[in-house]
Amino acid sequence: MKLTDVSRVVREGLEIDVYVSPRSNRAGPEGFDEWRKRLILRVRSPPLDGKANKEVEAMMKEAAGVPARIVGGHLSRQKTVLLTGDGDGILAELEKIL
Repeated sequence: MKLTDVSRVVREGLEIDVYVSPRSNRAGPEGFDEWRKRLILRVRSPPLDGKANKEVEAMMKEAAGVPARIVGGHLSRQKTVLLTGDGDGILAELEKIL
C-alpha cells in the first residue's frame, strides 16, 4: 500500500485518511492499515481535550511543511487531515518521507 491509496488531491490541497493510535510510547507514522485503507499515526498524547488531534496536526504540518488541520473524525481514531497548498506537490514531498 502507498500514500496515493489513502489520499486524494482536492481543491484546497491534499486530504489524507489516517488512523491514530494515541498514548503510544513513540510518535510518528507506522505504515498503513490495509483493511481500513489509512495511514497509521502513533501519537504520545492521550485522546483528551483535543490533545491527540493537536499532535496529529503538528506532526502532519512538520512532515509536509504546510498548514494541516483535521477536517473529519475529530472524536474518532479514524480521521481525515487536510494539508493546505498544492496537493500534487505535497503528495510528492510526503512520498519521499514515507
